[in-house]
Amino acid sequence: MKYRPRVARYRHLREQPLWKLLAADHAPEVIGLLQSLLLEGERRLPAAVLHERLQQQLDDLNAGQLLHELPRPAQAYVAHWLAQGWLERRLPEGAQQEEYELSTQATQAIRFIAGLEHASSAATESRLALVIQQLSQLAALTESNPDARLAALRDERDRIDAEIARVSAGKTAAIDGKRALERTRQVIALADELTEDFRRVRDDFERLNREFRERIIDDEGERGEVLERLFAGVDVIGDSEAGRSFQAFWTLLNDAEQSAQLDAALETVLARGFARKLERSERGFLRGFTATMLERGGQVHDVLQHFARSLRGFVQSRGYLEQRRLNRLLKQAQGEALQLRELVPAQRAIGHELALSTSRLRSLSQWRLHDPRSQRVDGQVLRNEAAAISLDSVGELMLQSEIDLRSLRADLHELLDEYPQLSIAQALRLRPAAQGLGSVIGFLSLGTRHGVVVEGETETAQWQGGDGTVRRARIPLVWFMKEKRDELV
Repeated sequence: MKYRPRVARYRHLREQPLWKLLAADHAPEVIGLLQSLLLEGERRLPAAVLHERLQQQLDDLNAGQLLHELPRPAQAYVAHWLAQGWLERRLPEGAQQEEYELSTQATQAIRFIAGLEHASSAATESRLALVIQQLSQLAALTESNPDARLAALRDERDRIDAEIARVSAGKTAAIDGKRALERTRQVIALADELTEDFRRVRDDFERLNREFRERIIDDEGERGEVLERLFAGVDVIGDSEAGRSFQAFWTLLNDAEQSAQLDAALETVLARGFARKLERSERGFLRGFTATMLERGGQVHDVLQHFARSLRGFVQSRGYLEQRRLNRLLKQAQGEALQLRELVPAQRAIGHELALSTSRLRSLSQWRLHDPRSQRVDGQVLRNEAAAISLDSVGELMLQSEIDLRSLRADLHELLDEYPQLSIAQALRLRPAAQGLGSVIGFLSLGTRHGVVVEGETETAQWQGGDGTVRRARIPLVWFMKEKRDELV
């Protein structure tokens, strides 16, 4: 019955971003776009740059054979990919806009698909040699018997002495170009996977940061284990298994001798004749390998330090106490709700109405500056004797116009301090219409919410436009009362 847990695990994996990306609608297009935008080149892009580049590629795809396949705008696809877990969004310290990058699982999915084109069809000599070398080194490093270890070192010395004798005699045996090219590409594949490991390490640090904060909040005692260590000055994230492993790797990467040895080996390999058969991208990867490792390692190191400082600041500022209080209140509410579960069915009305907010939270990157040129109107106004404006048309006019309602509210608030009630025509006589017809529409809009509309009665409003022409319109009679003056603030 071993298949049952496997099926359960695969069902769980099917809900993860990696499987969802492989099984998504238009997966070839989505994977191709993500790979070209955030994998082959810059790994992190500001929101505006990502939207612009993605829109250009979408326009190019829709103009070709894939017409109507991807009809939505770039912002909509970025929001969808973010919700699916294929993108990650961060606001770096000091940055003015959010930055996007591929998630770890999306990167794995893209590399899996890209690897199908160059999958090894047979066991290669380079991979077998790598396995033998690693196993031999592991056997030597784990040997605790001094006699066996000494015998292995003597065998290695004899092999080196024999190799020195052959080279001294002018007998050198270098591997052929085909095998060298194969091993070089195997090294490139391993190095590329190594650079992606930094993403997983960063994800581990984020997970540790969340776990430590949850443990601090959930611990009902005065001081838990994590708190005791933090107050003792211990860097709990850096002292974790992931932190110690990364610090060891980071120290090795910044070792001057190791870095010099790596740079010398790269320069030597690139100077060989077989290296000319490598693709340009492969040669570029090898040349920039050290810089790429230092850059991505530095980013993870900064994340590690930031999480350590923020976690210590979270404790020292006593902010965790408020979080604990809220956590206790939530647990108390959940416990009371569970006690009432059998007494109060979910469908029964409880006699309390909750007014839902109509505000909509969106990312700043989804907002666009208003371009007045997109809503140009004809400036010519035809003369008409007191044209009628109905309340039914006010809503549509408000949507099509940009009216400074704040100024109109301020004017009415000041006027009602002097008069017990005002109509719109009276307000226009006391305060000239700075926005022309827009002021009339704005007063009507405010009147439907804060005034008293007299059914069936109208009045003539008069104002002077920006060209000096006096205009009139018949509008519904609306009274603004002094009792509702504070609603206009």
